[in-house]
Amino acid sequence: MRITQVRNATLLVDYAGTSFLIDPMLGAKGCHPAFAGTPNGHLANPLVALPMPIGEIVDVDAVIVTHTHLDHWDAAARDALPKAIPLFAQDETDAAAIRAAGFTDVRVLAAATVFGGITLAKTPGQHGSDEAMRQIGARLGSVCGVVFRHPAEKTLYLAGDTVWNRHVEESLGRYVPDVVVLNCGDAQIIGLGSIIMGQQDVLAVLRAAPGATIVASHMEAVNHGMLSRTALRAFLAETGMTPRVLVPEDGETLQL
Repeated sequence: MRITQVRNATLLVDYAGTSFLIDPMLGAKGCHPAFAGTPNGHLANPLVALPMPIGEIVDVDAVIVTHTHLDHWDAAARDALPKAIPLFAQDETDAAAIRAAGFTDVRVLAAATVFGGITLAKTPGQHGSDEAMRQIGARLGSVCGVVFRHPAEKTLYLAGDTVWNRHVEESLGRYVPDVVVLNCGDAQIIGLGSIIMGQQDVLAVLRAAPGATIVASHMEAVNHGMLSRTALRAFLAETGMTPRVLVPEDGETLQL
């Protein structure tokens, strides 16, 4: 497989001969305001420009939208993608919203959705701590991850926008992935803490999946992300985990 870190949580995944675009946020640098109630509220999103032309990014076989927050599915993506492209959503609520934008082949991920001979399995996640979900669960919403399986490929688990919790632990135990992509820029909400993984969450995944290679994504592109690539690399070096974690720059392609 090949994984290209585009920007934020946006990835290009070439898997078993099929190309997927994951969580496309394709707007120009600074086109959106900061997320309300989060650190660095003076910064406009996204913080950085796309590393490649949009035409290259949307030239794929299918799209997966793990949830419809602005930094995973924006107006620029809706405008740039062909309306007939196969597009996978986490549930009927998200699927209906995407269909309302004119997309005609929107499918809901299940425990075993098959596309191009690849089995896609939706996995659960939680977009923040239990306390964050109690206080602002409606804002944080539902999220999902996806496991990719094919006889000719390693098993790939995209955990999505989640913190470390039993959902992730159970998915690691059930699917035993070879490669795990973590959204680990430690995005935070003031007073409620992290809503995606930070460095301690990465360490928990490493310990729970000792045979997996980790790919760090969702970094350095939105105002509330508090963990930089430099800081994560330093933490990995201190804990002796550097060989198992890949921290790609925007535009970088990994072959796994």
